[in-house]
Amino acid sequence: MLIDFFLHLKASRLPVSTREFLSLLEGLREGVCGHSLDDFYLWSRTCLIKDEALYDRFDQAFGAYFQEVSSLPGLDVDLPEEWLRAAMKKHLSPEEQARLEKLGWDALMETFRKRLEEQKGRHQGGSKWVGTGGSSPFGNNGTHPEGIRVGGESAGNRTAVKVWDRREYRNLDDSIELGTRNIKVALRRLRRFAREGAAEELDLDGTIAATARNAGWLDLMMRPERHNAVKVLLFLDIGGSMDDHVKVCEELFSACRSEFKHLEYFYFHNCVYETVWRDSTRRHTERIPLQDVIHRFGPDYKLIFVGDATMSPYEIVHQHGSIEHMNAEPGATWLRRLLDAYPAAAWLNPEPERLWDYRKSIELIRQLVGGRMFPMTLDGLSRTMQSLSKKH
Repeated sequence: MLIDFFLHLKASRLPVSTREFLSLLEGLREGVCGHSLDDFYLWSRTCLIKDEALYDRFDQAFGAYFQEVSSLPGLDVDLPEEWLRAAMKKHLSPEEQARLEKLGWDALMETFRKRLEEQKGRHQGGSKWVGTGGSSPFGNNGTHPEGIRVGGESAGNRTAVKVWDRREYRNLDDSIELGTRNIKVALRRLRRFAREGAAEELDLDGTIAATARNAGWLDLMMRPERHNAVKVLLFLDIGGSMDDHVKVCEELFSACRSEFKHLEYFYFHNCVYETVWRDSTRRHTERIPLQDVIHRFGPDYKLIFVGDATMSPYEIVHQHGSIEHMNAEPGATWLRRLLDAYPAAAWLNPEPERLWDYRKSIELIRQLVGGRMFPMTLDGLSRTMQSLSKKH
């Protein structure tokens, strides 16, 4: 069985050797690890994998080989109430959805204003009034390719061009324990070490040389601690569709906090505008002008955006296009200002790369950042660090 496991790892392009496999068997014979599958996983990874960057590939190969060991969950699981409610929503046929006309920005806003003046009470369903369900472009929990969500939760379509509701977001947790160290391994490619500050670290080589010059009398030499001198400016998209990617963003955020000594971070929603914030619990009262950020941090900072770039195109190219407020200038204008101020820049996108070509907003953002958008995968992170390391 274990010989087949060894051959399976080789077939998965993992550089495992016969000597390492014999060490694995010897440890099993001596009882180094326990009898559970988890114990064997840790022991086999310790013996066979020497490069942290290969941990994910090993996990996939291990899971594929031992997938039949773990019993599959039964089918007698209670369906979530949320799923049942969603199943009861009105489903439009493709022909009906094709008949739903996109009003366009100006017509949409003008029609919404008239509806508010005319409507006198709550409305359920239908295709005209502000209500819930139905195919009206105004309300919530309905189906329309381009509308204004008023209150309530999103129906999951993610096609609203504006949201008339005060939404609350939460900060990303920078102390979360990483499930994998691959993110840190990738970030280490963006390093420029320097020794600055107070001399607090023992300089062993210097001490030996100074003691030798001092005829054997001990002469302790100290030096500043060596640290990564790269400066990073991190802009994180939170809320809305980014709720699907909280876990991987927290892992990235935590890795950045531990890897970069000079890290400044700010939050935004969908697209950057004239203000950003540091604390989501006070984002309505303590916003930071983006122009102040540009003036405070110099062009030696590496600029990294993290977001799925999934939004209405109006939010990027249209005045007053923000989903939450009436912005005086389009998001594209502020994005260009940041890119002009920080030549070394990149955009990390947690959405699968295969979906990018199907979303207009992602295409617009990719054009604005000069094609420097990368997927939030191990390979994508490596390419991001390589791009940021180039001289601009």
